[in-house]
Amino acid sequence: MKIKDLLVKNVMIMDLKATTKEAAIDEMITSLAASGRINDSVLYKEGIMKREGQTSTGLGDGIAMPHAKTKAVNEATVLFAKSNHGVDYDSLDGQPAFLFFMIAAPEGANDTHLQALAGLSRLLINPDFVASLKTATTPEEVQELFSAAEAKHDAEEKAEEEAIKLAATTADTSKKPFVVAVTACPTGIAHTYMAEDALKKKATEMGVEIRVETNGSEGIKHRLTDAEIARASGVIVAADKNVEMDRFSGKPVLERPVSDGIRKSEELITKAVAGDAPIYHGTGEKSANDSSERSGGSLWSKIYKDLMNGVSHMLPFVVGGGILMAISFLVENMAGDKSEAFLFLNSIGGNAFSFLIPILAGFIAMSIGDRPGLMPGMVGGFMAVESGAGFLGGLAAGFIAGYIIVGLKYIFRKLPKSLDGIKPILLYPVLGLLIIGAVMYFIIDPIFGGINTAMIDFLENLGTGNAVLLGALLGGMMAFDMGGPFNKAAYTFSIGVFTDTGDGKLMAAVMAGGMVPPLAIALASTIFKNKFTADERKSGLTNYILGLSFITEGAIPFAAADPIHVIGSSVIGAVVAGGLTQFWGISIPAPHGGIFVISLANHALLFLLALAIGTVISALILGIWRKPVNALKS
Repeated sequence: MKIKDLLVKNVMIMDLKATTKEAAIDEMITSLAASGRINDSVLYKEGIMKREGQTSTGLGDGIAMPHAKTKAVNEATVLFAKSNHGVDYDSLDGQPAFLFFMIAAPEGANDTHLQALAGLSRLLINPDFVASLKTATTPEEVQELFSAAEAKHDAEEKAEEEAIKLAATTADTSKKPFVVAVTACPTGIAHTYMAEDALKKKATEMGVEIRVETNGSEGIKHRLTDAEIARASGVIVAADKNVEMDRFSGKPVLERPVSDGIRKSEELITKAVAGDAPIYHGTGEKSANDSSERSGGSLWSKIYKDLMNGVSHMLPFVVGGGILMAISFLVENMAGDKSEAFLFLNSIGGNAFSFLIPILAGFIAMSIGDRPGLMPGMVGGFMAVESGAGFLGGLAAGFIAGYIIVGLKYIFRKLPKSLDGIKPILLYPVLGLLIIGAVMYFIIDPIFGGINTAMIDFLENLGTGNAVLLGALLGGMMAFDMGGPFNKAAYTFSIGVFTDTGDGKLMAAVMAGGMVPPLAIALASTIFKNKFTADERKSGLTNYILGLSFITEGAIPFAAADPIHVIGSSVIGAVVAGGLTQFWGISIPAPHGGIFVISLANHALLFLLALAIGTVISALILGIWRKPVNALKS
């Protein structure tokens, strides 16, 4: 799509009447609404004003670029408006604005639209082009000016790419100062690319070699490599939103608003070349999305980073949903399971928990395959939940979906550049979903479903003849996959026995086994502080509440991040706790509730003792067995 196609003639305003910022915005919105380009003027204005609240889109040099990406937009449009008297627009340089480009992007704007909008932003860096726009008198003349400027820019960009390729094969690049930069703005439509172009043009004028990474609506483009960062004398981060920073640890880093990348590019480049900036100190972890990181390092380090991306995004659902469910059990104990308060709180917590595995899988896949991996990963995770495959099935879904996207990117890497726009909007979503759906439906789900059925049959045939052995087995199964086939088989079997006979002995074993993992993690993170990160220690505290409430899922983030140590230690403690409940003949006539229903047990104190013994054993094993934090990251 060409920029001319977005510059619709019948919405242009060649003589803007407004004299104030908001009046100018209203006048332009009225023109968009009158032509049917937007469907809700109020909603669209909310988006525009929200963006203005972050940073004024009055760029200086007489240009303003108000923009919003919202469902109020029917079709991507750029409204060109010209004021003959100037508008007080709170511009960055304090001067009136004469040229306006109101960008209306639909919520689902595709890659083609976004590329055209980015191209528009880049053209406005050229002062000669801007001067010609100020003298234009008709919509047709505006379109012609953009067509000519776009063709010239495309030719220059192609020549620049060829020059970069040529420089990469020679030693000439080492003779020039070299800096790297990242540009980003909240909506990723305008300022991101204007800052990129301003920095590149100024660097060329100054005889400085520069590589600029953009974090825009198209995603991350021209990602900086480890080698480029290491070679650079300084780093420029011109951004109004978070970008990946830990990769710059140890380098002089200038952190400035994206507007400085546009207006103060010479100052930034001068300081970066001289290393005149604070040294950035990161946490030591690099982005899992860094392609250069994927080509080196140990296999476990790559897996660990992908896991942590999923775990960190899943954690709020665990904590928020788990705490509300725990409160609901307390309410149930006082007001009953039919009370409105219990149903309300339990429903909210349960709804949050229904997202755990899809979120885990989705963000693992996104870590591997970037943004296109998110959707197939989440769907694969949801299928794991629906089939009873649990978090282990979700882990498999996340990694499989991520590498499916990596494979698709490789397969389609040689498609013509003109077809780049259909990759993220059509090829990756459709084929990614189809393949992960087939893998989950025909392979992963049946395997875990078969395991579930086999375990229930095994437990039923085992019977209750050897109570201690059965209790230990049930307890261990509850801790093994924390919601997966083993956990569900143990819980289902115990519920069945309880329903048929009213005997709550096996419920005691299941409850103890399910409470041990989160409690052991909480205790271990309290005692062995050097074995857990600061965030893990904070999350560990919530596991005291989740564990006491018989919410095993509180341990899932830790088990996902470090499965061998967490699951191994949890199973051992849960086996001991489950076996002790049967050795002491403990019975709990309730299917859930944890600490809130222990008073119903025939030997409440012995149950607490069994739970404590199992928890301490697991916590000690985990704390001793687990490596220190720095070793875990290596």
